[in-house]
Amino acid sequence: MPDAPRLSLHVPEPEWRPGDQPDFSHVKIPRAGTIRRPEIDEKPEDMRDLAFSIIRVLNRQGEAVGPWAGTLTDDELRDGLRHMMTLRAYDARMLMAQRQGKTSFYMQHLGEEAISCAFRMALEPGDMNFPTYRQAGLLIAGGYPMVTMMCQVYSNDKDPMHGRQLPVFYSSKEHGFFSISGNLATQYIQAVGWAMASAISHDRKIAAAWIGDGSTAESDFHAALVFASTYKAPVVLNIVNNQWAISTFQGIARGGSGTFAARGHGFGIPALRVDGNDYLAVHAVAKWAVERARRNLGPTIVEYVTYRAGGHSTSDDPAAYRPKTESDAWPLGDPILRLKLHLIARGLWSEERHKQAEAEVLDSVLVAQREAEAIGTLHTGRRPSPRDMFEDVYAEMPAHLLKQRHEAGY
Repeated sequence: MPDAPRLSLHVPEPEWRPGDQPDFSHVKIPRAGTIRRPEIDEKPEDMRDLAFSIIRVLNRQGEAVGPWAGTLTDDELRDGLRHMMTLRAYDARMLMAQRQGKTSFYMQHLGEEAISCAFRMALEPGDMNFPTYRQAGLLIAGGYPMVTMMCQVYSNDKDPMHGRQLPVFYSSKEHGFFSISGNLATQYIQAVGWAMASAISHDRKIAAAWIGDGSTAESDFHAALVFASTYKAPVVLNIVNNQWAISTFQGIARGGSGTFAARGHGFGIPALRVDGNDYLAVHAVAKWAVERARRNLGPTIVEYVTYRAGGHSTSDDPAAYRPKTESDAWPLGDPILRLKLHLIARGLWSEERHKQAEAEVLDSVLVAQREAEAIGTLHTGRRPSPRDMFEDVYAEMPAHLLKQRHEAGY
């Protein structure tokens, strides 16, 4: 018997490292408007093609074309642009605040604003999102008070989490924003369970789960798909593929599946890929998947192809693992600039109006920041009381905690 070759372990490698010239020419990007729009009740096995392409609406001239266009009114488009601009301005101010020592930690949404802002517009009151730390656009587009968001980032006396959560780990039942977990992928099984409960109680509310590309390697992701598929849970399973999981490129988590959306095929779940920097495409696909869930047709996987332009967090230096020019080379552009171009092409916007809007948005963010900082920041002002450590755990506080609180002077 001839000697067999020695085995070797395959470890995926990114195509370029710091100092290399990034080249995304291998990324297959179909022309806008060329990807079909299936019927709401189309069978998953007949939709396999949609997991290997990218649904796009906006072309390079800013025109909305194809079967996925036309789901938003003029006013909704203008609102969408303002929501994204607000999120970007908020990000910039909070990032600066972290650098100034006013908060311990922050995570940006730079380049990903269209995903959460557009998705929120497809939901109804009572629907519940189970987000990661990069979906604050769900709150901004839903009208959540910015001062409250900032107070949570600053961990001051008006922090609705009372200092018990990391900055940017927001939570609001009223706004359909479930508490963020630092243990990634837990939101997937939570969302599927919540959706199953809604179905069991014959309610009309649906759930939306959110996960990053790296977290799809967690076991909770696969467990959620089993239950969602088996029980036809009314849930939209969102995968934000921003190319990077902290310092690990997306190929590690994707494995040999080709796309993240394609993983739905093994579970019999319909799966689509969408241009995550195209506000109109994101909204159209979100609306399609939400309607499918609300009509009791089961779950849908949606993969958003986008790019994380900033670092993973303020504790991360992306220059250590990717070329500095990689963001500039990303072929799907900037979501704000693309929607701006569309509005200008429609005669609904102008360069002058955009500059005015930027000033208005920045002013509103600065006003909110001054109000939040007047209450307190990480090192100054009013802070949550240590008494809060003993609250909100038991309906009736047990004797040993009452004793500890008394000994602590609270």
